[in-house]
Amino acid sequence: MEEVSRCFTGVALELFPNTQFEEKHETRKIRVLPMLRGVVGLKRSLFQLLLLAAVLQVFALASPFFMQWVIDHAIVSADRDLLLTLALCFGLLMIVRQLVSLLQTWAGMYLSTSLNIQWKANVLRRLMDLPVSYFAKRHLGDVVSRFGSVDSIQSTLTSTFFVLVLNSIMAVFTLGLMYLYSPSLTTVVLVVLLIYIGIRWVAYYPLRHATQENIVHAAKQSSYFMETIRGIQTVKLFDKNAQRHAAWLNLFIDTINTGLMTQKLSALFGFTNGLLFGIANILIVYFGAVSVLDGVFTVGALMAFMSYKSQFESKAGSLIDQFVQIKMLGLHAERLADIVLEETENEQNNDFRLPENLEHFDIQIENVSFRYAENEPYILQDFSLIIKQGTAIAFAGHSGCGKSTLIQILTGSLKPESGHVLLGGHDIHALPPAFIRTWSASVMQNDVLFTGSIAENISFFDDTPNMEKIAFCAQMANIHHEIVAMPMAYETLIGDMGSALSGGQKQRIVLARALYREPKILFLDEASSHLDINNERVINDNLRQLNITKIMVAHRQETLNTADSVVYLDKVA
Repeated sequence: MEEVSRCFTGVALELFPNTQFEEKHETRKIRVLPMLRGVVGLKRSLFQLLLLAAVLQVFALASPFFMQWVIDHAIVSADRDLLLTLALCFGLLMIVRQLVSLLQTWAGMYLSTSLNIQWKANVLRRLMDLPVSYFAKRHLGDVVSRFGSVDSIQSTLTSTFFVLVLNSIMAVFTLGLMYLYSPSLTTVVLVVLLIYIGIRWVAYYPLRHATQENIVHAAKQSSYFMETIRGIQTVKLFDKNAQRHAAWLNLFIDTINTGLMTQKLSALFGFTNGLLFGIANILIVYFGAVSVLDGVFTVGALMAFMSYKSQFESKAGSLIDQFVQIKMLGLHAERLADIVLEETENEQNNDFRLPENLEHFDIQIENVSFRYAENEPYILQDFSLIIKQGTAIAFAGHSGCGKSTLIQILTGSLKPESGHVLLGGHDIHALPPAFIRTWSASVMQNDVLFTGSIAENISFFDDTPNMEKIAFCAQMANIHHEIVAMPMAYETLIGDMGSALSGGQKQRIVLARALYREPKILFLDEASSHLDINNERVINDNLRQLNITKIMVAHRQETLNTADSVVYLDKVA
């Protein structure tokens, strides 16, 4: 009881609807098929795939005649020449069928690869165009899981959808041939098929729910794993290895359990399929044999009917399973919709054209107010300020007073609830973010380095890096001598986790990266928090030589002293 009691807060919340209550489903959905329209080369590949599949199905429909003609004609008449002719003809047919099957496999591989590349590239471009606030509200594992839904949709469409269309057509043809042989036996097969369809339909929603739970739990487990690896130093220093391992194991077991539920349902479907069609097979053999004994059927005709029945059951059963898979795409489409339907930064301001040049780079902040949610207090309220071109201004104040938030508003990463931010007379939030980012560079608190060399990171992987410029920026950031002292100098490989660089060295490389852009405006959010006094003094002296606007967030008095003016946000915001 004590353990159970610890799971409760002692507070109960009662919710009840009023007369105006209206149930709404906020789930956003995208239609999968319209996504195919933008795929280059889809129509030609699809036509080739369907044509080859149609040829294969014709061969499959013709193959039962071999057994029927051999039994009813070659064996009965003891005609060896006919038997040899049939064997040669259908042998040649088999070789052609295998060649066509090989071509179909190649065409399917090409279509699958083309879809995967184009869709993933488009979704990633869309994801990278989303505002920073989108990523701030989501776990990394959840974003990765949603992006991975592209693979599930693509694989299902390429391996299932097109085959489903063709199988449905061929199932009808096969059913027609069966009906020509024996309407009564065909009815038995149809009754069994309808029973199986009913069972799959009843079990669809439990399967959908189990699959959805499995996807969500897998995303949680993935997020926790990434978080643990990224913070492994903190985990070890606090001796929480066992705790993190146990917590991850619980999440992983939840994922396994939900996966087992889908596997159990799939196994149940397989059992039902085998049982129903097995009973149907026994009934068909029995009544078919009776028809042969009564002289209604020949042995060859019965064998041909059994062959067509097997083809029909295979196609119909596959058709039902594939239809369920197509329906299941809705789960992945809903998760992908969180990326695809989210408004990008450019779509928020798609009615404006970027100014080609600016007469001045003065920044004017007019009555800006901001809060993260409607029910939360304002972080900034009616804040106004003018920052002249070429000046250095510092924002100071206690933690949480809105310094970093203001920097994000000025860089276009956050949009104020009210008010305007003007650069050269243009409202930066009424224009695409590229407007302010064209003229500015930033060093933020959580900036990271990327896997590559130091030179590549300073130039931010510029296609045509200028080594003289890279070295100059490193000198301005007071990191040049430390870099050249390394065995590989500027070719030293670094990354976001595996680097041997100190916090101060990383911070100075990030500063050099910002200077490489030759910005008109430089945003510095705690850019020297990991630096010693001497390094900070040298860097501040170097930055004074640059004729650019410097907007800083700082706590240290040494940094504040370098500014032309200091604004204490806890007193004015």
